[in-house]
Amino acid sequence: MILVTGGTGLIGSHLLFQLVQDGKSVKATYRTKKSLKKISKVFDYYTEHPETLLHKITWVQADITDVGTLENAFKDVTQVYHCAALISFDPRQLDQLIQANSEATANMVNLCIANGVKKLCYVSSIAAIGPSVKGKMATEENEWNDTKVSVYGLTKHDAELEVWRGSQEGLAVVVVNPGVVLGPGFWKSGSGSFFTYAQKGKKHFIPGGTGFVSVNDVTRAMTQLMDSGIRNERFILVNENLTYSEFFKRICGRLGVTPPDKPIPFWMLELFWRLDGLRSKLRGKRRRLTKNMVKGMYRREIYNNTKIKKALDFTYDNLDETLDFCCEKFKS
Repeated sequence: MILVTGGTGLIGSHLLFQLVQDGKSVKATYRTKKSLKKISKVFDYYTEHPETLLHKITWVQADITDVGTLENAFKDVTQVYHCAALISFDPRQLDQLIQANSEATANMVNLCIANGVKKLCYVSSIAAIGPSVKGKMATEENEWNDTKVSVYGLTKHDAELEVWRGSQEGLAVVVVNPGVVLGPGFWKSGSGSFFTYAQKGKKHFIPGGTGFVSVNDVTRAMTQLMDSGIRNERFILVNENLTYSEFFKRICGRLGVTPPDKPIPFWMLELFWRLDGLRSKLRGKRRRLTKNMVKGMYRREIYNNTKIKKALDFTYDNLDETLDFCCEKFKS
């Protein structure tokens, strides 16, 4: 039996679809019944009969920060995919990020060990790799430096430390560090917001760049790693390193809108993060932009993806075909 946490998110929902299609016995955690509607929507993108596959999943209502609710989910489980996480770059949410990312991962590791789970796959992020240095590609062996990292990156790095602690206690683990994950179904958050922004015909783009990967590449790499003899290794999952200008040109061409052609000026971003901080304090709203985020926007991060290719003889999907599919589903 396979357990998936975060099954109602972009990666988790696509992972569940792949697992049940492959005939695996799967159970997944969820927090609210409302969130289950997202799964049906994602499955509907890939099959005419989503309900048939959905009924093959055993759903367990649980909170990854509450060990008590998680214990029942581990019955008869041999493999765990830990996809659940809180994504936020707001320093005011550091405590919640520590609880949902670092401490929750420690819970998962402890329960895996206590229940004799054979292997754990942890979904981390390139945010836990750290920035590339002086134009050189970042690799899995990057030296960690927390001075230029977001609060999200800090807690994902700390979560990885919990996973490595588990490996020292005998648990077989693999860690994946995806770039910006592209896939359909979540148009108002994460990478989906890029499509929403592009459709509005905006004039400005973020000046930097980063690594991009399709969600199906991520789930395929995860399942292959779990079914292999590989253990106690981490893998960057990035198909292409693109500037945001290049990325928006690819999206906008497919959506039939004019791509943004002006980089957001540095002074404007500097003003925006200060105004956003003031708005957050006065109105108690979540931060949308921080000082570290602005600095990151002006860097072009580049990531080396060769380790996964060599380890599994892995071939990435054509990213243009992924964008074709995403834009088609977005327009419909």
